[in-house]
Amino acid sequence: MTSLHTTSVRRRRLGVAAAAAGLFATLLTAGPAAATPDPGDTATTRGGVSVSEQAEARAAIKSGDIPGVDEIVHSDNIEHLTNIPKDALQGLNTDLAFQGRYAYAGNYDGFRIFDISNPKQPRTVAQVLCPGSQNDISVSGNLLFLSTDSSRSDNSCTSTTQPATEKSSWEGMKVFDISDKRNPKYVAAVETACGSHTHTIIPERKDVYVYVSSYSPNATFPDCQPPHDGISVIKVPRKAPGNARIVSFPVLFPDGGNPGAPDNPGVSKTTGCHDITVLPSKDLAAGACMGDGLLFSIKDPENPKIIDRVQDNVNFAFWHSASFNQDADKVVFTDELGGGGAATCNDEIGPNRGADGIYDITGKGDKRKLVFRSYFKIDRPQADTEVCVAHNGSLIPVKGRDLMVQAWYQGGISVWDFTDSSKPKEIAYFERGPVSTEAVTTAGPWSAYYYNGYIYSNDIAKGFDVLKLDDRRTDPAKRVRLPELNVQTQPEYFRH
Repeated sequence: MTSLHTTSVRRRRLGVAAAAAGLFATLLTAGPAAATPDPGDTATTRGGVSVSEQAEARAAIKSGDIPGVDEIVHSDNIEHLTNIPKDALQGLNTDLAFQGRYAYAGNYDGFRIFDISNPKQPRTVAQVLCPGSQNDISVSGNLLFLSTDSSRSDNSCTSTTQPATEKSSWEGMKVFDISDKRNPKYVAAVETACGSHTHTIIPERKDVYVYVSSYSPNATFPDCQPPHDGISVIKVPRKAPGNARIVSFPVLFPDGGNPGAPDNPGVSKTTGCHDITVLPSKDLAAGACMGDGLLFSIKDPENPKIIDRVQDNVNFAFWHSASFNQDADKVVFTDELGGGGAATCNDEIGPNRGADGIYDITGKGDKRKLVFRSYFKIDRPQADTEVCVAHNGSLIPVKGRDLMVQAWYQGGISVWDFTDSSKPKEIAYFERGPVSTEAVTTAGPWSAYYYNGYIYSNDIAKGFDVLKLDDRRTDPAKRVRLPELNVQTQPEYFRH
């Protein structure tokens, strides 16, 4: 049942503004990519809503408790600068990466490059058609990395869908040369077991290491056989990316990980990792691995070493992603309850399920422990037709404070403070109203990241959004400038 209480934060209405964008499209001929959300806890996924729930959503809109269909609302300290709709790539928008004046936006059909020199008017520089969900994206120097986690006929950008039961099918990592931003060149591909749902890069001077996260093995899949209890590690030479290869497959769960149901009902069985965040300056990594959360050392990047492992078999269904705070004494893990396909921000689910879990890191060295402190979940009312889930976010770099911006699909974008890890609180927000009041729909921000003074978001359905945040608590971050940002490769913000 949807919560209909009035939010305590005053909303200010704002129409959608679309900026004109110059277009140079690099379109490689290819078929459409399969568009499916992450497979989390599907028990709560619903294809439709009841007549009474539809009526309740319409009544909530009429009373002003939730925004109208596609209506934009936000807190007073956020300004919506612009929206750039989808263009040649019509698949689901996914993750973001940044480099200098460029933003790189993943899409199930490929990727798009924006010039963000003027954040109020981003310009499209290139669109590359290369289907293969999710097209999780990272950049380092002149290299761009793209994940493929849907079974394809081959490793080309003209591939078509093909069953994973066929030995010739391909999934894995693709590498592009982006020295010419207007004309990216596809230079390498590495097939990985069970594909590449997401990936994380560890940039070094001569090489780039890539941690490939994948899961859900099946005895009928020749290239994704159980058990699959680790990650693929790829080494990519910067000067010869065509020589990229797998150098190790560290097993992170020698005991098989969380068994899931029936031992732990409602919890995903661990068969690999969904996402890994590394903190190279501290030789640390945090892994969100389906039914488990990990803390591990990456001092030897080819052979990571587990430091601690935690589970939450009461409120977490699917450990989705992780973020360190700047001091590396906290980790925020997200729970992708519903797999990105269900309405989970309502009274029925409650405040602790489908939330962020905040953990303190205590102790030193190999004796460090992850200690649970609290949950954080947006409390703004959402309709039962709105897919709402804790998703990708980044730190907002302010010394002495732990601040984060985070995407929540149709729950919008939340800026929150977890300086006191036991008492997190939201300090700003931006969201659109439901896409529909008649059916459950997947839309809203996939990623929301803070980069060089602005918040950038890749909305699954609506396109690329730019927001400006003006708040005395976050304003010091405007002075921090980064040459590059891959959020899953957390920088040492105050060294720059």
